[in-house]
Amino acid sequence: MVTESESMLHLAAEAFQSKNFDLAADIYECQLGCLGDPGSRLELMVKRADALAFGGKISEAFEAYRQASEIEKLGPVHLANLIEYLSDNIRRQDRGGSQHSPRTGRVSGCTGDGATSGGREDVSCGICLSFLYEPVTLPCGHCFCKKCLERERKEKERPVVCKECRDSSRVADVQSYRVNVVLSNLLAKWFPSLYQAGRLRREGNGLYAERNMEAALEKYNQAILIAPTDHILFSNRSQILSSLKHYEEALRDAETACRLMPLWSKGHVRKAQALVSLGRTEEALREYLVCLSMEPDWKLAKNEVHKLLSDFLAPVTDQVPEHISDYSSILSSRVHIKTSISVPFQTLGPGSLSSASRLASALPVMGISEGSFRKPETRRIEHSLLLKRKRRSSDEDEEQQERNEDQKKSKLDPAEGPKSSSSVVGDRLDPTDLECSLCMRLFYEPVTTPCGHTFCLQCLERCLDHNPKCPLCKEELSEYLVQRQYCKTVVMENLISKYLPSELIERQKIHQEEMAELSNLNNNVPIFVCTMAFPTVPCPLHIFEPCYRLMIRRCMETGTNCFGMCLGDDLKGFADYGCLLEIRDVKFFSDGRSVVDTIGRRRFKVIQHNQRDGYNTADIEYLEDVKVEGVAERELQSLHDTVYDQALVWVNSLKAEQKERIEGHFGPMPEKDSELQASPNGPSWCWWLLAVLPLEGRAQLPFLALTSLKDRLSGIRKVLLFMAQSRHR
Repeated sequence: MVTESESMLHLAAEAFQSKNFDLAADIYECQLGCLGDPGSRLELMVKRADALAFGGKISEAFEAYRQASEIEKLGPVHLANLIEYLSDNIRRQDRGGSQHSPRTGRVSGCTGDGATSGGREDVSCGICLSFLYEPVTLPCGHCFCKKCLERERKEKERPVVCKECRDSSRVADVQSYRVNVVLSNLLAKWFPSLYQAGRLRREGNGLYAERNMEAALEKYNQAILIAPTDHILFSNRSQILSSLKHYEEALRDAETACRLMPLWSKGHVRKAQALVSLGRTEEALREYLVCLSMEPDWKLAKNEVHKLLSDFLAPVTDQVPEHISDYSSILSSRVHIKTSISVPFQTLGPGSLSSASRLASALPVMGISEGSFRKPETRRIEHSLLLKRKRRSSDEDEEQQERNEDQKKSKLDPAEGPKSSSSVVGDRLDPTDLECSLCMRLFYEPVTTPCGHTFCLQCLERCLDHNPKCPLCKEELSEYLVQRQYCKTVVMENLISKYLPSELIERQKIHQEEMAELSNLNNNVPIFVCTMAFPTVPCPLHIFEPCYRLMIRRCMETGTNCFGMCLGDDLKGFADYGCLLEIRDVKFFSDGRSVVDTIGRRRFKVIQHNQRDGYNTADIEYLEDVKVEGVAERELQSLHDTVYDQALVWVNSLKAEQKERIEGHFGPMPEKDSELQASPNGPSWCWWLLAVLPLEGRAQLPFLALTSLKDRLSGIRKVLLFMAQSRHR
């Protein structure tokens, strides 16, 4: 039996789900008066605090969390809803603020870093948002740094998801993917300074892994002189400086990384880590929440937020400063981000925007008055802290100005500094850098194999027709072949389109001319030399020869989905009459074989026999039955009905196993057509019967050539009579 207390708690849960947070909070508060068990009280107090938080009553919510923490230190399960609320709030504020590009993570209107002024985002990694170093191409066609993919898999403890298209279905173990050879060479040639900085970064990472901090720091110092607008370099150097216990310098580098790339979550984590080391945990918590607003599932940030919030909400002791009761400053991230972007890069020092001033400007945005729940002593403490931070900010501004001057004096790569990205590539562009190694022409629809080699899509498919191995390194590509999900390499396509537009137009023109020629169903129609095929009758085929693999693929690429079927001929190569087949479905196998489901459409006569790329083609003209009228039409109808009845008798005389096998392959015998001469090929049941009658191909071929339905019906009747007589003997 449900008690009144249980009923009320159920009602409170429903109110919370329906976003009636005030009602939920009131019910939980009433129920708290009836409970004495500490465990139950803790659960209800947390639920009430959750309802207050989601209802926008932040000060009351934090006070409720603090009271709950007096019973027991709050763990992740208790703080999950609060963290969700805080990070979602930040996310909503940021969406309503400055417009930014998800692709680059940079805010529109952000000036001073110069990193995107030349359009270099064309060659940036979607994970680290920096220069593509050792690019790896995923099956979906998007490219990322190899180390970024490996780190993503390791840190997030989940399958790698493409940051561009969110596809994870085809991303296997990232360690099996090799560096894109062509793209890596291009980037090294076109952007030598950025490539050199990437190489120094990799060397520095190796030294850091060996715990050789000083040497690692020196590598990063060199890299930053070469690429002073690369946020990754500042972020990683911040980590090295933290390891060396140079926390103030680590914080400055982390703040620089955040300014260069405000919407890059890892920069905010680096900043938070430095702030924690400096004892500025309130600001650190805010940075971790900013990170979670960008990547809600990042475990590292979640764990740190749990830890910091739990400490903040613990009962106040002599060791805990009173000022941490001002929880509303946690929500000031929006102003923090917007201000750090809008202030010019040259003048914004790492301490130029104090926590207190950010707090004062953030509170009206959140709809909370600045003094609504502060204690007088708290305001006095904050005032003294503000004065200290202003003094520290002034000193740091001077240091930052000196560092900016040093950076200006450093020798930048002329092509990668003031000049635009287009100028860089234009100066170093050689169209042969973007040629397919198979056709020796400009890449058209470039695709990259798991082994890292890039080819034109059609060139690769033609090679795989003959051998399921990479044409260059001979690595096995059977699994890649069976999937048949070739996605164009996006970066390569973009580079060609941007820097070689005239060459691309010429290449497209050649391709279109080839497709137009291949899609002509009168001249040079592809011919499969195999067996008899008839209009309206299914014709399944097993394709294994390379020339026919190419033929079938071209039929599908042109959109016609059609090819001719003819019997072989010792003199001419194939017969003078055949049937056009339409492809309905294709199933591929790992060794390159395929099963093609086709159905007959139109009869044709061969005018000229030809060949193309190893398979037969023909110029053809289509055949149609000659229509009759008057007495001839009535006689034709009578003959048709008679022969149809004879055909039914023969079909029904077959053994059950035979009939079942025939119908499983060709389907049941078609009904009579309502209009005898409606189809140019005549009644479909005639072709079905010719396909199942035990006749050799040479005996079936004359029926395909006839344009008189009367002659075709007469011939079928003779065959049926012969079959009946043979059965009675």
